Amino acid sequence: MSSSTSSAPVYAYRRFSPWQWLKDYLNQVEITNPRTARLICRLIPASCPFARQIRLFGKTVLVIPPLCHFNPVYEELMGLRFRALTVLADIR
Repeated sequence: MSSSTSSAPVYAYRRFSPWQWLKDYLNQVEITNPRTARLICRLIPASCPFARQIRLFGKTVLVIPPLCHFNPVYEELMGLRFRALTVLADIR
């Protein structure tokens, strides 16, 4: 009895992401100018500024978690900020 293997091609479908073009662009940005690096470090915060606690009469009523990880380009922005910081560190 011979085992028959399927010779059907296997296609790897990539899920469509409307943000993919922006992710690719942010990953390809090269920072060589220290002035540009400083601007990027000022514009992109180091930590997520959106976590909040809403208090009413001294009791916490609502806690809003940091929503940065739900941002579709969060990882790319952090990578861009890191590259800008390394350019600034190499200058000093």
